[in-house]
Amino acid sequence: MPDRAPQPVDRQLPTDEARDLISLARDIAQREIAPRAAEEEDAGHFPREIFTLLSRSGLLGLPYDSEYGGGDQPYEVYLQVLEELAAARLTVGLGVSVHSLSCHALANYGTKQQQVEHLPAMLGGGLLGAYCLSEPASGSDAASLRTKAVRDGDDWVIDGTKAWITHGGIADFYTVMARTGEDGPRGISAFLVPGDAAGLSGAAPEKKMGMKGSPTAQVHFDGVRVPDERRLGEEGQGFAIALSALDSGRLGIAACAIGLAQSALDEAVAYARGRQQFGRPISDFQGLRFMLADMATQIEAGRALYLAAARLRDAGRPFAKQAAMAKLHCTDTAMKATIDAVQVLGGYGYTADFPVERYMREAKVLQIVEGTNQIQRMVIARHLAGPEAHRTG
Repeated sequence: MPDRAPQPVDRQLPTDEARDLISLARDIAQREIAPRAAEEEDAGHFPREIFTLLSRSGLLGLPYDSEYGGGDQPYEVYLQVLEELAAARLTVGLGVSVHSLSCHALANYGTKQQQVEHLPAMLGGGLLGAYCLSEPASGSDAASLRTKAVRDGDDWVIDGTKAWITHGGIADFYTVMARTGEDGPRGISAFLVPGDAAGLSGAAPEKKMGMKGSPTAQVHFDGVRVPDERRLGEEGQGFAIALSALDSGRLGIAACAIGLAQSALDEAVAYARGRQQFGRPISDFQGLRFMLADMATQIEAGRALYLAAARLRDAGRPFAKQAAMAKLHCTDTAMKATIDAVQVLGGYGYTADFPVERYMREAKVLQIVEGTNQIQRMVIARHLAGPEAHRTG
């Protein structure tokens, strides 16, 4: 078999600094992340030391203000760095995306005092964040969340359970959406909760099909006391903050999906060129060549789609519809590309001797997290045709 080291993606980047960041991300990915990915995923090991390295290297807060330790990079650059990391190991790429998501509320809705006090450690101080919106009974219907925050003097007391939390139980801080008022989206507020707060605990991690190295767990809040200065934004603004974060977070998932799909394609191409059947490489057979061509085309289309949405965001223009389209297309592409990569490798693709079976198991979750792809279709349709007409009686 030939060397299966992937060929670098040919990227259009806006600055020399951006090219340097991509080179740094590739170096860390190839030297520190990829060689250990299969073994650590199989063992369920979370690579916290990699996140510390990424923080020290300036790659954990790229889209945020350098005044607070961020990288001052446009989203189109941040997402391409994310793609490089996810191509080496999805646990790392998705973990960086979730960390960025967990910083969004403070960076965009916090007061100057809150930002000065907390953001530097979150963006470049080695901390790791988690984002707490979903609950056991409220996933897609996030506005029905039941976790409560009750005012007690200058504090809030939080009680409830969050579910499906990436980094649950190991995060240094949690951005938490909790009900402070009426039912529905207007009664939700956002809080920045330290990971070592009394009464906060993580359940045992979920046993998952893939991404076994990324802990996903319920997080319990049992009388967790949080001072009012850790409330982010206005009372009742939490759901709007959550949706704003998810628009950006969906682009992160899209970039991760394309990174995973690219790795599957690279593996399939290398294998097809080296595998001999009927006296010639299987890459000579038209049916297989067409599969590879379709995979490559959909991956390039997905990359262009997420970058177009990122550039709208960078220009300060609305991008929610395009973010939903990118998340939908890129994650469906990752699922199809990984399935096809397994098919290209045949029986070997179904074994753990090659990474494509792991890629296929990992791809599935990308169609679910940060809004299922059915929800993305609803979002897109609302932008096209307006809100649904609800029946009464």
